[in-house]
Amino acid sequence: MKKMTKYSAVLLSAVLALTGTVPFSAAAAESDSPVADMTAFYQNWKNRYVRQDPYTADETRYYVYYSEDTYTGGDPVPVTVSEAHGYGMLITVSMADYDSEAKDLFDGMVRYYLAHPSEIGPHLMAWQQSDNGSTLTETDGADSATDGDMDIAYALLLADKVWGSSGSLNYRAMGEAVLEDIMTYEVNQTTWTLSLGDWTYGESGSKYDGATRASDFILQYLPVFAAVTGDDRWTKVYDSTNAIITDMVDTYGTGLLPDFLIPDGNGGYQPAPENYLEDVTDGQYGYNSCRVPWRVGMDAENNPAARKCIDALNQFIQKQTGGDPWEIKAGYTLDGKSTADYDDLCFTAPFLVAAKYSDNSTWTEELRDCVVNYGDDTYFGDTIKMLCLIVYADQWQVPDTGADTLRGDVNLDGSVTMGDMVLLLRYLLHQESLTQEQAAQADLHADNTVNGLDLCRLRQILKG
Repeated sequence: MKKMTKYSAVLLSAVLALTGTVPFSAAAAESDSPVADMTAFYQNWKNRYVRQDPYTADETRYYVYYSEDTYTGGDPVPVTVSEAHGYGMLITVSMADYDSEAKDLFDGMVRYYLAHPSEIGPHLMAWQQSDNGSTLTETDGADSATDGDMDIAYALLLADKVWGSSGSLNYRAMGEAVLEDIMTYEVNQTTWTLSLGDWTYGESGSKYDGATRASDFILQYLPVFAAVTGDDRWTKVYDSTNAIITDMVDTYGTGLLPDFLIPDGNGGYQPAPENYLEDVTDGQYGYNSCRVPWRVGMDAENNPAARKCIDALNQFIQKQTGGDPWEIKAGYTLDGKSTADYDDLCFTAPFLVAAKYSDNSTWTEELRDCVVNYGDDTYFGDTIKMLCLIVYADQWQVPDTGADTLRGDVNLDGSVTMGDMVLLLRYLLHQESLTQEQAAQADLHADNTVNGLDLCRLRQILKG
């Protein structure tokens, strides 16, 4: 009999959350609904931040403009980063049913990504481009940042689901190539943690060896990447990341994670010191980890580690603000002391995703009102707001992860029904056993293991 692997219990929770999303629909939304909030703000976001590369006459390329400056001569002006580009690809593919231009914009973003590869991981994206008056060129070396690459990979897999890969751009193949390079160049193969970028590759023993960034803890992606690639190493990254989150929540109690974490020398992780990489706030809840309530929150429905973090965050932020979301500040120490006397949308909007798991409906509605009516902001806050509105409106999708050969008749009754799913679920919860023939039917990924990934695939089959 095939056994449930050591990571399957947590992975099972994750895939249940993944497959339980509401189907994407273009149905008309009520004027005061989360979908209406999302579609209305999308037009504003698109008009302000989606730009066409003006220097490429042979093909159309689009990027997300993140700067507040324009080139007027002299030194080159940074105009975008891979983080922004990944966000743009996620947003445009997510809005496919609402924007007739979405595919053209997405394809233009794909062409821009292809034109700006990292010099280390060939399928990863160079982290920043600048306008020098004649071209958009790489800034300070063409290396990568992990979160941008993860978002680009996920967006390409979504595009395969939404539009298919039989056209001029093979989204699926490109997405898988990005995943292969992320695993090679941006995953520490000793600690099984996400590194800061491919620029740390081969730097064993350096200051940044083993370091990780909490804003890269996009837990919901990792089981998807494992299912798409059949690579069990992604589940190791998932387990390691969950363990870091749990330890931080147990240590500080707030759910707040630091911008950067480094090995503590005892097999665990600790906040980075001041000015470790970017600022004095590197070991605090700052402008990187402000995204944690959104990134971790997307996996909170059934992942115990993510839910523990989100529950702590909801409790902390409601108490700290006195129930007034306009009092969310732009930074905190990990034990909950504010480090700024002002608010910022990039800190406020992610709590909207966390609020989906709050039992305080008044807080949730006031937070939604705060985010929706915040007013004009900069690229970072507005783009995070756009993504959080998509998640809050239940319009976030999961890529197809199925294998070519499908089975699924676990109870051997001649058809694939909910009865097969119930039996498989009971097996994974150690409430039933499977015969050898039943296990063969349950092994939908043909990897000689029956686990949560097979449950994910079976649910997809039943949903059609």
